[in-house]
Amino acid sequence: MLEKSKRGEMGLTYLDEAGFAQAQPNRSAWTETGEVHRITAERGKRLNVLAALISRGELFTAKFWETTTAALLGGFLGLLLESVGRPLTFILDNASIHQAKAIQPLLALLKQKGLTLYFLPPDSPELNRVEKLWHKMKYKMKYEWMAFKARNAPTLEANVDKILGGFGSDYRMTFC
Repeated sequence: MLEKSKRGEMGLTYLDEAGFAQAQPNRSAWTETGEVHRITAERGKRLNVLAALISRGELFTAKFWETTTAALLGGFLGLLLESVGRPLTFILDNASIHQAKAIQPLLALLKQKGLTLYFLPPDSPELNRVEKLWHKMKYKMKYEWMAFKARNAPTLEANVDKILGGFGSDYRMTFC
C-alpha cells in the first residue's frame, strides 16, 4: 500500500483519536510513614481529537469537548473524503467506534464514494503513523511538544490547536 501511495495510485490515510485532559492523572506520590496522602484530583472535560494523517503529509483534524462516538467518526470520514476529492484507504485500529453497527449504512455509502477501511492487527499501534503524533504530544511521559501541566479548557484547546495548526511547519515528524 505504501508503494502504491508513493506512486499516486491510491490515497493512504492513518486515522486515530486521542483525548487531552485538563489535569494530568496522578500516577504516584510520596508520603511520610504513618501519614495519609491526599491528592486533589481535579477533573474537567476532555478535549477529544480525531486525526487523519494523509500520506502526502497533510493532517486533517476535528476536536470535540464531548465523547467521540461512531456517528462523529462517520461524519469525520465523510468530510475528509469529500475534502480530499479522491478515494482513500484508511488504516485504523479495531476500536469499537470504528466498527459500530450504527454507522455501517454510512460506511457502505462512503465505500461507494471511495472509502476503504484497513484494520490493523490487534495490539499493533506502531503500524499507525498518526500514533506518533500522540506520542510527541502526550504519551509515555515524553510530552515533547506539549508540556506536562494542568490547564484550563481554553488554554488546553489553544495548546492543542497550536500543534495541530503548525503540523508540517513548526511541528514535524519523520519516518524511516
